[in-house]
Amino acid sequence: MKESPAPRITSCRDLAAGDVIEARYNGLLYYTGKVTETVPVLGMFWILDFRTGTRRLVDPLAFEVVRAPQPAPDTLP
Repeated sequence: MKESPAPRITSCRDLAAGDVIEARYNGLLYYTGKVTETVPVLGMFWILDFRTGTRRLVDPLAFEVVRAPQPAPDTLP
């Protein structure tokens, strides 16, 4: 059975610090990172980008933002 795609996040109010997101533009992955702060007045949020280790201000209307898939839990004893 095929998984349904994660719903697109269009408002920073749908996020909280600690959430992990992916931001894509035209289908290409630009950022993957952990939300560090939301700025509801601007409708944007900050992430710590996993690839570069830098903070990025993300506009959910400029990017297709979804929650990152959660890794499978470790099965080690």
